[in-house]
Amino acid sequence: MTAGTDRTASEEQPAGAAGSSRSHGDLAEVARLLGREPAGDFEVVVRNGSGGPAVIRNSPILGDGRPMPTRYWLVDDRLRRMVGRLESGGGVRAAEAAVDPGELAAAHARYAAERDSAIPSGHQGSVPAAGVGGTRRGVKCLHAHYAWHLAGGDDPVGRWVAERLGPDAAASLRRVG
Repeated sequence: MTAGTDRTASEEQPAGAAGSSRSHGDLAEVARLLGREPAGDFEVVVRNGSGGPAVIRNSPILGDGRPMPTRYWLVDDRLRRMVGRLESGGGVRAAEAAVDPGELAAAHARYAAERDSAIPSGHQGSVPAAGVGGTRRGVKCLHAHYAWHLAGGDDPVGRWVAERLGPDAAASLRRVG
């Protein structure tokens, strides 16, 4: 749930991020949206209708070597508020009750496998654990599930959130990474 390190414009894309999408202003915009400087590398994978970052994909290892379990982070203010309202109305428990536990466990495994495949070879420190939002089972954070869904992940909780928010919520979004 963090992102990008300070870099010059020529170093803007994370190493090995073929096809990544991160413009010159993305670091500043993501910092503004998060309310703090990002702590690790990221790339924008979904943009809103204005072209701003909506979902970022985080590096699994932060700039200081700590593990980052949350691969996809919802940064768009409007969508975060919408999902926050859903969460505050009991959405985490409702989603957990509505989604097949086996399908959810499989989603956590897919998420962890994708994130783990991005850990730099030879990394000697701690690595992230578990699945979506850093949990091994169940639902911890609707924001993380919805972010992964928007980025193209096969996430039953993300689909559940999308159904509750309606098609207009994501109508102007576009995947870029």
